[in-house]
Amino acid sequence: MRPERFHRIEAVLRRRQPDLTVLMERVNKEHNFSAILRNCDAAGVLDAHVVPPAHGLDLHHASSAGTRKWIQVQRHETVADAVGILKKLGFRILAAHPGEASVDYREADFTVPTAIMLGAELHGVSTEGLELADAHVVVPMMGMVHSLNVSVASALLLFEAMRQREAARMYERSRIPEAEFRRTLFRWAYPTLARRFDAEGEPYPLLGSDGEILG
Repeated sequence: MRPERFHRIEAVLRRRQPDLTVLMERVNKEHNFSAILRNCDAAGVLDAHVVPPAHGLDLHHASSAGTRKWIQVQRHETVADAVGILKKLGFRILAAHPGEASVDYREADFTVPTAIMLGAELHGVSTEGLELADAHVVVPMMGMVHSLNVSVASALLLFEAMRQREAARMYERSRIPEAEFRRTLFRWAYPTLARRFDAEGEPYPLLGSDGEILG
């Protein structure tokens, strides 16, 4: 690996936000799933969470190999399972929902640990998901259309989160624990080797300052 590419990978990883994520509930169109992951990458999200629909979405096929390399997708069987895990990790759950009690997404505080819950294209976040969420946010609409496409809505929410976090200087230094940072850096830099070490149950070797394998 060229040192220049390694340094770029390392710099991107240092900007990743371990306490900003999305939870996709039953998003069932591949192009939307893939677009949401690209939005996550652009906003510096480290991991994404998904409750897949019963039918119609192959998670591996739905996302390009390029995006999946940079975003770790955590799968959950139910929205209750996903929310329970995220809340134990300290996340506040914000459901994207155009309801009367929803607040303008620009008024939400995205500098605290936040999981943005997004629902399926036709029906949105489920009743169960809305009840489990800590708050509901909405993108204000001035026209006849009731709501935006889910991937477009995710972009607006994530880029508002990025705007707030940039203002709070949260991208200026790594916020990932050092051991996790080093493991993730190796997986990003050497994905084929990482899969081999994982299969053999072996720890990853150390990397030098230019990405060279030391041992």
